[in-house]
Amino acid sequence: MSTPTPRRALVVGATGIVGQNLGARLVAAGWEVHGLSRSGRAPGPGIHPVQADLADPAGLTAALDGLAPELVAITAWTRQATEAENIAVNGAAVRDLLAALEPAGSVRHVALMTGLKHYLGPFEAYAQGQMGDTPFREEEPRLDAPNFYYAQEDELFAAAARAGFTWSVHRSHTVFGFAVGNAMNMVLTLSAYAAICKETGRPFVFPGSATQWNGVTDVTDADLLADQIIWAATSEAGHDQAFNTANGDVFRWRWLWPQIAAHFGLEWEGYSGRIRPLAESMAGTEAVWAEIAAEHGLVEPDLGRIASWWHTDSDLGREIEVLTDMNKSRKAGFTDSRDSRDSFFGYVERYRAARIIP
Repeated sequence: MSTPTPRRALVVGATGIVGQNLGARLVAAGWEVHGLSRSGRAPGPGIHPVQADLADPAGLTAALDGLAPELVAITAWTRQATEAENIAVNGAAVRDLLAALEPAGSVRHVALMTGLKHYLGPFEAYAQGQMGDTPFREEEPRLDAPNFYYAQEDELFAAAARAGFTWSVHRSHTVFGFAVGNAMNMVLTLSAYAAICKETGRPFVFPGSATQWNGVTDVTDADLLADQIIWAATSEAGHDQAFNTANGDVFRWRWLWPQIAAHFGLEWEGYSGRIRPLAESMAGTEAVWAEIAAEHGLVEPDLGRIASWWHTDSDLGREIEVLTDMNKSRKAGFTDSRDSRDSFFGYVERYRAARIIP
């Protein structure tokens, strides 16, 4: 009896926090997985690396020649100085990628990961203007402001209409996951912050706003997002739809913060009248991290590849409530959930086991 040929997937942004987790989930599910990244490094066991730059259409076409994937998951974007540049660069990346794959005629489904800036607006007009009420629902109309997520969606819709594949859009909140060298990695950033606080004798100070300290929020586990992408690709109910992606529970940072401090053996301080950004308090701590890495035999002495102060400051410094409604996904048949506290500490222990944090 012949062995059935495994289904082939291409994960774009395979070294990122979502791409790494998605690649691993697809491999575990029996897919043949190819992981595209600019570095071309192997993103994990069983994943075939593909080196290509999304900003180089000719190079992209050459790198993808003959690959012929059935599933394409786009989990990468590149931050630019302005939203106009974000639109131009990230919209073109989706367009050029799908154009490079179109001649093979193999693509059956494309999943695009975006996020809650779909509802909140871009960095330069964040939470300005008329927004929908929380929890955000997928049927909310687009905001009247330029947004690179909208440009990416429009390129996806146009390619799907032209080539005949199905699509899904996955709007995640802050992602908890396992990855290194990623610009949006709160678990690892807070773990590095805790390690530096312990090394220097500082208290573990909440860096964000009163709204985030006291208000209700949700987050997205990277494995949950990966599972939703796979479900949408392989279930008719997931085709040609946009879905919010969050764990299904809510929490307050004033509840979780003391538990994180206790986990790392630290004294803590909550919100005390002003925002205290990590980008300021952690400035100049690169040498401290290098000493921590040397002392504990860690694999990454470069703090810039561990912590993303700006992104965690952005999430925890918001002055508005941010959470999503998951009913559309549940009604369609994707009913998975995660405990956000377990998610956070589970990834902390994975980072410890990998000798990324002490």
